[in-house]
Amino acid sequence: MLIAEQQTASQRVQPSSGQRPLLRRSPSAWRGLRVPLWFVVPALATYAFVTLWPSIRGAMYAFTDWNGISSSFDFVGLDNFVKIFSDPLALSALGNTLLLAAVIMILQNVFGLLLALALNTAVKSRDALRVIFFAPVVLTPLVAGYIWSYLLSPDGGVNSLLSAFGLGAWRQDWLGDPHFALGSVCVAILWQFSGYSMVIYLAGLKAVPTELLEAAVVDGAGPFRRFFSIVLPLINGAVVINLLLTLIGGLGQFDQVFAMTQGGPGNATQTISTVIYKNGFQLGDFPYATALAVVMAIVVAALAILQYRLTSRQVQR
Repeated sequence: MLIAEQQTASQRVQPSSGQRPLLRRSPSAWRGLRVPLWFVVPALATYAFVTLWPSIRGAMYAFTDWNGISSSFDFVGLDNFVKIFSDPLALSALGNTLLLAAVIMILQNVFGLLLALALNTAVKSRDALRVIFFAPVVLTPLVAGYIWSYLLSPDGGVNSLLSAFGLGAWRQDWLGDPHFALGSVCVAILWQFSGYSMVIYLAGLKAVPTELLEAAVVDGAGPFRRFFSIVLPLINGAVVINLLLTLIGGLGQFDQVFAMTQGGPGNATQTISTVIYKNGFQLGDFPYATALAVVMAIVVAALAILQYRLTSRQVQR
């Protein structure tokens, strides 16, 4: 009797041949799914109110002639965007931004990886050195910029150190010379954030099995062969993350540039962020500043997606 009831029940559950099985949730299961979703609603509502709606509203002003004060404005179409490509300052700032982002993305990852490889050894002081190299990251970028503006001033620490070692001929006005200003800003940024990339690479190196490295040593592989054949393929995930973060961070640089040079000398260190600040808060041209911000957001998103797709393919391989 029991066997017959089980067979009858199985016949009701199993679909006939050629039919897809129907996945049905009980009412209690759907109620259990709805309950966690309600906990997300306050966070989504706050994010939409604080971030999404102001962003959409601000992007709309890029198509107007709003003066930032009155409630009335007229739509001017793409005039503000056309102005960008005829503005020498904006084009120069875009070039500086791309150059700064490229240098930061490459050098910060190189320095971070070298530090991680050096501190992923059995050195007794490795914990203290990790703290020392990561310490600049906890500073706010504005404070770090003011520190380096003092060090690189004509009578600052760098020139004083050069004079002390008999290299007075190498003294420069590091932030006042257009040939050195942008490079000086790059040095300050790399000093502050190379430790951040180091931490990510250290996390990736911890996942590399020591057995593989020991086997490679037994087979006679040298340090460079072990790195390029074993270590680098296994930390590709950390490489992708670091490249993406450094690219986005380099494209959005503002604090150090503003604290050290404010875009000078002679607009030699102007970036898109500083031009947005200048037009929006100093000149009061809010629609043009908003159009620059929209273009910057598009450039950042496009380059980030392109870079992620190119590097993620290497990880999948």
